[in-house]
Amino acid sequence: MSTAYRNRIQEFKVALSEENINLKTLRELCFNGIPFEGGIRALCWKILLNYLPLDQTLWDSFLKKQREVYSQFLKEMIIQPGIAKANLGLSREDVTMEDHPLNPNPDSRWNTYFKDNEILLQIDKDVRRLYPDMAFFQRPTEYPCQLILDPQNDYETLRRRVEQTTLKAQTVNRNRSGVTNVSSPGKSLNLYPSNEYEVLPNGSEAHWEVVERILFIYAKLNPGIAYVQGMNEIVGPIYYTFATDPNSQWKEHAEADTFFCFTNLMSENRDNFIKSLDDSQCGITYKMESVYSMLKDKDLELYFKLVNAHVHVPVVLSELLKHL
Repeated sequence: MSTAYRNRIQEFKVALSEENINLKTLRELCFNGIPFEGGIRALCWKILLNYLPLDQTLWDSFLKKQREVYSQFLKEMIIQPGIAKANLGLSREDVTMEDHPLNPNPDSRWNTYFKDNEILLQIDKDVRRLYPDMAFFQRPTEYPCQLILDPQNDYETLRRRVEQTTLKAQTVNRNRSGVTNVSSPGKSLNLYPSNEYEVLPNGSEAHWEVVERILFIYAKLNPGIAYVQGMNEIVGPIYYTFATDPNSQWKEHAEADTFFCFTNLMSENRDNFIKSLDDSQCGITYKMESVYSMLKDKDLELYFKLVNAHVHVPVVLSELLKHL
């Protein structure tokens, strides 16, 4: 580690040691990159994403309250619906008279359950393959959510919902003797890597399962936008940074802290993910065209290089804007 880098780390430590953090000073320090050492990056992100208050004396009470709120979200949106689902259909009267899977009523518990499953399956598909070049998300977390994994809780977990909802296609062959063979093409043709859908034993959960839970709760709390592909790539780096914090007291609560930081970030960028707003002044298309025009004005050489290389600049810019 160079002397200049050590000095830079020291500057961050000084800025973060103040009782009332100077946001302007911190932003200027962060502009050229934030060191990962000592959990500096994780702490700076929590401040820059308007999660932690600038007054450090408020941190303990604030964090306790926010983490309690997140625990309540888990109970209301995962545990309680899971218990309700486990109880649905136990009596014939409940299924045929009061509520049933084919009930079109918007207030039907089954209707809500199936709509949630559509979102959950899309999230599940994306997070299982989150940053495949990194083994981190497939590894078990050091701090599995005890509220979710408590063996005393008899309810349908997100993991079980996905397993029960996903239908595996099968190939049926009948030979001349009339014998029918049923085979799963996914298995026989080895369409999937052997560990892609591997789950950890009871009492453990992988990091991607934590990310899945964060995105599912966000989708439930924000039905207007729910989940859009690409959100997983935004929440991933936030969670990774918090879950690898060398300070175990911060690392233990990486899930709750990631949820609130992600929510704050999305509050400023959610319009980029709403398709109906694409062509409005607050939508991704308008912003993309503005940046496109700026590129032509500021760096005509780069603009023509991209054009000559047949790079579809608007698409590239739109993807970049979604991740800013």
